[in-house]
Parts: sequence; structure tokens; C-alpha cells
Amino acid sequence: MSEKTPETAAAPFDSLLNFRDVAPLVNEANGASDSDKGRLQDICRIKTIIDLRSKTEHIEAAQKYSKAVKVANSSVVPLPNDQVAIPLEIPRINYAYINLNGRGFERHLVWQLSYKNLAYLAGYMLLGYRLEGISIIGKNVLQPRGLIGLAKDTLQHSGPEIKEVFKVLSNVESYPVLVHCTQGKDRTGLIVLLVLLLCGIDPALISDDYTKSEQELAPEFEDRMKEISSIGLDETFAKCPSDFVPKIVGFIDTEYKGVENYLRKIGVEEEQIHTICKQMLL
Repeated sequence: MSEKTPETAAAPFDSLLNFRDVAPLVNEANGASDSDKGRLQDICRIKTIIDLRSKTEHIEAAQKYSKAVKVANSSVVPLPNDQVAIPLEIPRINYAYINLNGRGFERHLVWQLSYKNLAYLAGYMLLGYRLEGISIIGKNVLQPRGLIGLAKDTLQHSGPEIKEVFKVLSNVESYPVLVHCTQGKDRTGLIVLLVLLLCGIDPALISDDYTKSEQELAPEFEDRMKEISSIGLDETFAKCPSDFVPKIVGFIDTEYKGVENYLRKIGVEEEQIHTICKQMLL
């Protein structure tokens, strides 16, 4: 999200997948390489990165980075945790770490489980089998809800986190802003959807942009499938449902009478709404 970000549509990044500037819709990182980082700073002029991932995802990303560094250096000596984390941040860029699916969302998911599955979940977590515990939620809650159901849950149970995102977006000193999660299509897609709706963009155009993520993420589809299948999810969670945007827009209109009313309900101030619209329409 930017004012008028120069050259963002130039040559693709080396390893930064699914990067797009949504500002053109208004006005007409995961594992970034050194070259990508330089472009984010010097060409895209990114000032702020809003990271929507959970603490677990940060740890997993650091572990992947550590393994890549060891392979590149032909070393079998593991890097200390502080050294692993440092390269994940790009110098001279401000970071806002906002776990979009925070405690309220997690509690909502957990209480969808039967008493039997709650007992299994507690037992796995107590014994340190975290992946097995997550798979209980994956198979019994996430998979049945699907990406669209989970987006609706996010709107209803992650209000404080969405409010925090919009607080950052309402600061004119934050721009240009990069918003990302792990795949950049579900949590990020929801935030971008809210911003674009706020700016009055045709949902059909938003939907067209959202579905582009599936092709953008194709290079890592197989690796992503290994991860999501390990927690009981199928390939639909690695794709972009064609009806995602119209169904979420319909939900917002039905339940909240529009995006502005939704944002007011979760505590986004009128002045913040006005500032974001003005900034995006520069």
C-alpha cells in the first residue's frame, strides 16, 4: 500500500513471492533475498512492514532461514536464536508485529471442539506434541470452516487486531506500507479487502486482484502442501477461492451494513478512516 510507489511493477523479486502494489486499484516478507530487500528499500521505498503472522510462524521462518544459512555456508553448527532472528528484519524499516488471529480468535476456534477433542488437544499440548495438537483443530475446525468461514471468524473475533492494523495505516508517516502474513492471501487478503472497500473500489476488481495470488504462490505449492497437510488441511487452503471476495463483502454488508460501520464497531476512529482514504487516494 503506497502513495505512488515508483517502479513496483518492474522485474519480479528473486524470492519474495506474491508481492503486489494495490495502490493502482485506487489510483486509476517472507524470505526475501538481499536483492529483494534492497528493492523494497531503494525502489519501493517501503517505510513500514505490518507482519500479521503468529509467534509460531516467526519461529518457523527463523528455523527455515537458519537451515538455509547452514547449507549456504556448508556448516553444521546451528546459529544462536538472536543471530537467526536478525536477518529477518530489514534495516531502516519500521515493523509492526500484529498477530491477526490472536487470543480472541484462538479461543473461538478451541471452543468449537468437542469435549473429547478438547481433552486430546490439552494432552498433546501438555506433552509437548504441538503439531499433533494443532492438527486436532485443523481437522475438526479449520477444514470444515474453510478459508471463507475463517475470514468471517477473523472479522468477528479479531477486532482488536484489525483495529491495530488500521491504527498503523492511519499514520501518514507509515507510508509506503507493506502488509504480509505467510502466504499473503488470507489474512493479508482480508486486510487489503477492507482497505480497498473503504476506498470505494469495485468488489469485482478486488476479487480479480485477490485471485492473482494463487498463480503468484505456485512456485511453493508443493512445500506449502506438506505443511498444511501435516495439520489436517487439504489443498483448498493453498488456493484462492474465486468466491472469497463476494462472500466476504456480502457478509460485511449483511452483518454490519458496510465496511465503515464495521470499522467503527471495532473502534477505528472517524479521523483514522478519513486519513486512510485520503492517503490511499493521493
